[in-house]
Amino acid sequence: MTNYKITCSSTADLPRSYFESKDIPYVCYHFEMDGKLYPDDLGKTVPFKEFYDRIDAGAMPVTSQVNVEEFKKFFEPVLAEGMDLLHIEMSSGISGTFNCARIAREELMEKYPDRKFYLVDSLGASSGFGLLVDTAWDMKNSGRPAEEVYGWLEENKLKLHHWFFSTDLKHYKRGGRISATSAALGTLLNICPLMNMNDKGELIPREKIRGKKHVIREIVEKMKAHAQNGAAYSGKCFVSNSACPEDAQAVAALVEAEFRHLSGKVMVNDIGTVVGSHTGPGTVALFFWGDERVD
Repeated sequence: MTNYKITCSSTADLPRSYFESKDIPYVCYHFEMDGKLYPDDLGKTVPFKEFYDRIDAGAMPVTSQVNVEEFKKFFEPVLAEGMDLLHIEMSSGISGTFNCARIAREELMEKYPDRKFYLVDSLGASSGFGLLVDTAWDMKNSGRPAEEVYGWLEENKLKLHHWFFSTDLKHYKRGGRISATSAALGTLLNICPLMNMNDKGELIPREKIRGKKHVIREIVEKMKAHAQNGAAYSGKCFVSNSACPEDAQAVAALVEAEFRHLSGKVMVNDIGTVVGSHTGPGTVALFFWGDERVD
């Protein structure tokens, strides 16, 4: 019943130790920085502090997705062992990688027609995508078969909320995401953009909050407004951050103070090198289960 493997990609932004302890293989995206190509291997090749320090010094990393051949090489050993496969991938709303995984799956199913291979578009990113993977593993660990887990994920993935804020607009300006004028004015007024993911898995700006304390409070207010059962929320909560652990810990502490029935402590993770190539330093993200994302 549970003779299947759960896999994902590195952009789930969970620690290497997490994947190793749960036997969840992950395939690495890539990024290029200062003319050299690196794997997005969860801080092993380029430690996160070094990565964000280099961005602060002016480096502009460029990311690349996992291609079809890389996916086939990653998937095939599992299928060749006679196991079924459930792969969860980063949102198709922000990356073309899901389509590469889909093509790889189609080609491998011709070679292994007796195997079952379920592919999930998470419509999420970073540790929100990771929370979906974690939920799938919990279900598998409780004895639920791949088909049932797949069906549940497809039915419920839009109930996983992703909220982000940034306290540093320099990288957004460098990457052309906002104008130099907007960055200067935002910095002057201490503006912290608050964003979330919509029902298509796209990152959408929602509000402009003045001041770090206010945006930390507001992101937790969003959780109070949307979490399953409100303040009585009893699920898991993940937080990720790009080189601003104090801000992430402040969000985690406030969540734990406001939500007394959480399933364990808030898990605080690093935003990896691929997602971090787009956010730069200074981003905090909050993930939890709630009502369905509809826009």
